[in-house]
Amino acid sequence: MCKGRLRGDWYSSTKWSEATTVTVSHQPKPVLTVSPSWLSPGASVILNCEVEHPSAGWRFYWYKAVPKLSGDSYSYELLPGSSSGTEQDSYMVHGQTHTAGYVCRAGRGDPVFYTQYSELKLVWSADVDPAASLTVSPDRVQHFTSDSVSLSCEGNSTEWRVRRFPEDRSLSCPSKWRMTGSTCKISTSQSSAAVYWCESGSGEFSNSVNITFQNDIILLSPVLPVTEGDPVSLSCKLTTENLPFNVEFYKNDKLVQNDTRLELNISAVSKSDEGFYKCKVMKESAQSWVSVKLSRPGVSSFLVPLITGLVCGLFLIILLMLLFCYKKSKGEFFILIH
Repeated sequence: MCKGRLRGDWYSSTKWSEATTVTVSHQPKPVLTVSPSWLSPGASVILNCEVEHPSAGWRFYWYKAVPKLSGDSYSYELLPGSSSGTEQDSYMVHGQTHTAGYVCRAGRGDPVFYTQYSELKLVWSADVDPAASLTVSPDRVQHFTSDSVSLSCEGNSTEWRVRRFPEDRSLSCPSKWRMTGSTCKISTSQSSAAVYWCESGSGEFSNSVNITFQNDIILLSPVLPVTEGDPVSLSCKLTTENLPFNVEFYKNDKLVQNDTRLELNISAVSKSDEGFYKCKVMKESAQSWVSVKLSRPGVSSFLVPLITGLVCGLFLIILLMLLFCYKKSKGEFFILIH
């Protein structure tokens, strides 16, 4: 509170003002959300940064996470256009194709008072980057609880760590597991589901894979996206190793095959085949997402017809020009004789 008096007059004074309370709070920590969390390669990702008890004046800073293997942590690199902060509490990442991690923070005032960094949020992609890839053996999404599964990281880096979400330190392959030219084996005696990916010291993220463990029945489906036009075979497997009854296959909870065939075969997959699949033999398996990626024709596949078309077009133009010149010269010849 405050009060005033006349200068030089120690006896004159106003009354005390109304009391005002100043509260000093802790450094806030924003909450970052990402959408979508599972990415179709090339799609846009929207980041939203929310500050507790929002008020005016905040500017928002957006960062990409870069793995630091030395301390099992990350360093942060500012995303384009956010070095001075943005007024909007959302930021769009265009054309993302691979797994990546993001954080945000807010700041206001001069000098700038910053909030804490948000928790790291991952945007997962199953698309395989030639520079960094995670492979699973056996190559399937679902596994029996008695199975042992091997994960291998490959790419330009010499050292990797395997990450898992959600974390579960009871597994033989923990969430932060470093390896050099080797594989990581995971097994569990309990049903679980998790997303796995690899990170390198050079800042690379591999593709992400879903792995689930089931007790009685599993659907054998590919871990990585299938290229459009390739054949795909899905099959049902029981722990008893025999399937004495009809096998039912479902896509997005709709029955697509019900007979004695043990496999659901798609001769040439297309985007319309993408979806959640499961099978049923007395018991029902968990469902797995089958992803289809667009085929990318090689250079030769489109250069050959392009070059052929250009040559044919050029030949036709030359032929028309010669015909025109021939007709013109013939007409002038007749005029001179006449």
